[in-house]
Amino acid sequence: MIDLAVYNKQGKKVESLKVDEAVFGSKIRYALLKQAIVMYHANKRVGTAATKSRGMVEGSTKKLYRQKGTGNARVGNIRTGKRVGGGVTFAKVVRDFRQSMPKKQRRLATNSAILGKLLSENLVVIDELGFEKPKTKDFAKILGKLKIDRSCLVTTSGLDENLYKSARNVPKVNIMPVSELNAGDICVHKKLLFTKDAFLSVMKGGD
Repeated sequence: MIDLAVYNKQGKKVESLKVDEAVFGSKIRYALLKQAIVMYHANKRVGTAATKSRGMVEGSTKKLYRQKGTGNARVGNIRTGKRVGGGVTFAKVVRDFRQSMPKKQRRLATNSAILGKLLSENLVVIDELGFEKPKTKDFAKILGKLKIDRSCLVTTSGLDENLYKSARNVPKVNIMPVSELNAGDICVHKKLLFTKDAFLSVMKGGD
């Protein structure tokens, strides 16, 4: 059982939560976590790079001149990859790099990522994180009070437009509703900041 402190916007501890590691699978499943991270990066790849093969460039398919008797080296048509303006040998084609994992495996990988942040003391919980109007300066001040000076993933219970607008100009900080939380996004950020409501919903989902 882990005692997890809950802080307010001033960085002061206001309460603590009892967290059972069993809620997040008791142990970190490294193999599953690696698979989820590989999938995360693969799904971000844009496989639109393409070059023209000899079948795609313009030009005659006729042999430029006869095979023997000219004194020149033998040569094929003008579209060959050996000539300027010809096609590319082994041309690149559009590819889909996407990977997938079963829903249960994705959930277990996410739980392992959360448990890893929890055990390394890189998970922070704040009682609430609402803003009456967008204010980047106020949001940055809260991060300073919570001693978060590295990349951070802020997880909320739902979409909050004022919070999103307050955080979008802060370097290496991303906002994500708890429903979209995944192992890849958790692992590429050093810190994981939860609102209390979001963390409680994650704990219920992990049961």
